[in-house]
Amino acid sequence: MFQMFCRGILSSAVHSRKVRGHLSWRLQSTCEAFPAGLADADTIFALSSGHGRCGVAVVRVSGPASATALKCMAGLKRNLPPPRTALLRSITDPKGKEVLDRGLVLWFPGPHSFTGEDSVELHIHGGTAVVTAVLQALGSMSGMRPAEAGEFTRRAFQAGKLDLTEVEGLADLIHAETEAQRRQALRQMSGELGQLYQNWSHRLKQCLAHVEAFIDFSEDELIEDGILSQVDTSVYSLLTEMDQHLKDQRKGERLRSGVQVVIAGATNAGKSSLLNTLCQRPAAIVSPVAGTTRDVVETALDIGGFPVLLSDTAGLRNSPDAIEREGVRRARERLDQGGKEENNLQVVAAALSLGPVQGLPGLQAVFSPGVAGAVHD
Repeated sequence: MFQMFCRGILSSAVHSRKVRGHLSWRLQSTCEAFPAGLADADTIFALSSGHGRCGVAVVRVSGPASATALKCMAGLKRNLPPPRTALLRSITDPKGKEVLDRGLVLWFPGPHSFTGEDSVELHIHGGTAVVTAVLQALGSMSGMRPAEAGEFTRRAFQAGKLDLTEVEGLADLIHAETEAQRRQALRQMSGELGQLYQNWSHRLKQCLAHVEAFIDFSEDELIEDGILSQVDTSVYSLLTEMDQHLKDQRKGERLRSGVQVVIAGATNAGKSSLLNTLCQRPAAIVSPVAGTTRDVVETALDIGGFPVLLSDTAGLRNSPDAIEREGVRRARERLDQGGKEENNLQVVAAALSLGPVQGLPGLQAVFSPGVAGAVHD
């Protein structure tokens, strides 16, 4: 593998020399595809605290007209408030001068803001009418427009405030539902993953520099013996670390996407009892009559920090009843999805049964004594 790696480096380096007359290796980061300054000069605004009735809503404004918007909306004639300091003001319509609400205003001059631009936050009451009126007032001002989905984060990325791993961590943190998801997202948002990638990039650049030096100066005997062996060792070390990282990332992906657990088995095997025991509530009807469960019953759980969608299914058997046959078909369909979906991990568990599951002879399960006892009880 290393020989192929070196051949690629050597051929690319020789091609670079032929074209430009000198070696010009450079690893580009994803941020280099974007300009340092933001090309879009529009000032954007949006509700940042999420939709729905609440006590306090946060409206964010970002762009070159943010200061003007703050002065007009908060009735400030001269000076802006001190940066990052909350000021209680009446929020008014800039055209009709009608008071829309009374709340806190905060001024974040660029580049010391989330987006790197001049930014404003309006902390207002979260009633639907109040939020709508404030957003309409902002939209009536020249040079202002509603933000597109994710546009504040995109501008932060373009300004170099966040790298791609931190952007992904921010999205995961916003959507985190369990404690484990929160911890993982916060680690990524704090730059832990980005620092690892930067370390790999730095070490790879060193390997490239050594190979370039070998190409340039090996005939002059100015290169230490064993330089390619050192590169060989470094590259294999990087490959090992990356391979292990990719294996560990499967755990992170499982934590992010969650797990779907399908409880399947013969009729009256205790599937619904197991579901109720795990979710600690009567989510499914339990009856001694075989075939009680007809449809798929789903419930969301937090198990050890992992988001789990637990599904109870109809007992697997041949039945003359058309409705029960449909339930069995759906159960088998749900089981079949487990081997087909790569992005949505599926764990198939068979409930306790006295014999093999009809049509699924290899299906079995292992339960702890506590769960098994609860099901039998």
